[in-house]
Amino acid sequence: MTKPLKGLKVIELGQLIAGPFAGKFFSEFGAEVIKIEPPEGDPLRKWRKIHQGTSLWWHVQNRNKKSVTVNLRTPEGQGVVRRIARDVDVVIENFRPGTLEKWGLGYERLAAENPGLVMLRLSGFGQTGPYRDQAGFGAIGESMGGLRYVTGFPDRPPVRPNLSIGDALASLHGVVGVMMALHHRNANGGRSSGRGQVVDVALYEAVFNMMEGALPEYDLFEEVRERTGSNLTGIVPSNTYLTRDAQHVVIGANADSIFKRLMKVIGREDLADDPSLADNAGRAKRGEELDAAIGKWTAKYDADDVVKTLNEAWCRAARSTAWRHRQRRAVSGAGHDPRSQAQGRHADQGAGRRAQALGHAGRHRVDRPELGEHTATVLAAHGYSKTEIAGLRECKAI
Repeated sequence: MTKPLKGLKVIELGQLIAGPFAGKFFSEFGAEVIKIEPPEGDPLRKWRKIHQGTSLWWHVQNRNKKSVTVNLRTPEGQGVVRRIARDVDVVIENFRPGTLEKWGLGYERLAAENPGLVMLRLSGFGQTGPYRDQAGFGAIGESMGGLRYVTGFPDRPPVRPNLSIGDALASLHGVVGVMMALHHRNANGGRSSGRGQVVDVALYEAVFNMMEGALPEYDLFEEVRERTGSNLTGIVPSNTYLTRDAQHVVIGANADSIFKRLMKVIGREDLADDPSLADNAGRAKRGEELDAAIGKWTAKYDADDVVKTLNEAWCRAARSTAWRHRQRRAVSGAGHDPRSQAQGRHADQGAGRRAQALGHAGRHRVDRPELGEHTATVLAAHGYSKTEIAGLRECKAI
């Protein structure tokens, strides 16, 4: 099948998380993504678990891309990026606001030679406003956007998800924005005559956009969304319950029909037929009672039996440790996860070793690039002669 983004050309100037995560989506769906790395490499190459000298996280984040090493602090290196940018559709960057302008790589400069260019700018607080110059990592965005405040138990300090969720949310918003900008450009003449634009994404705004009705709830009712532990404010039942074998099972039965089925499964027909519990508004008033009834039932059975019984009754349930067990199945020689295999969720880690990696419908095509692996070929494709490339290496621009 032809990849939906085949023919799209992208320069990725970002490092670490937000920028490269956005570039990953474009590369996995067929775009040519030229990852511009400093001569020493993206710092993510050395984060967390290292296999044969390179981070496994980096492998997952950067497969399907081309690695070109450029020293952006040199005039010659800046010239290389400007030259490549004449012939691309998208530039992704996540430097501090003003950095690209200092290097002569801001949008106005690049768009002067490529009017159809779309630039995705990812930063902590956006390109304008009173906070634009403050450092803003994912953790800060998660805090100011509200995610940290509502995560955890009410009698304990806020906690963080053990993932870089703020960066990922900003990236996803950025990818959506770029696709809309490309649609607008292509509907008005394409890259040759249509106009590109800047997609400006602030990490804290991307997180804040996920806060559901918290703002109008405070505006009209002065109600602050607080930490509630394992349940979901005002959505009942949706919680984590202890089983006989000391495991935790997540059950979501907040839809009216599912609630009725769940109550019948646990032998509480009286609750299933109670008219005051027919909708979520009524159930929210009796959340503790319902959680106690469900917890009393789960305590009689082992986790696997609870999940099996509920799934057979079309009730939503999963072990809270399902992710850990899925990892074990995916990497065991005897029990590869068939869905992961079908989706091509693997990455080559060098020396012929293949390891499971997260993926999606875009699937894996090309293994992660070595540092600077494509520098010469990409520059040659953009008109640089062997002599010019040698000169750039001599002055350490690449």
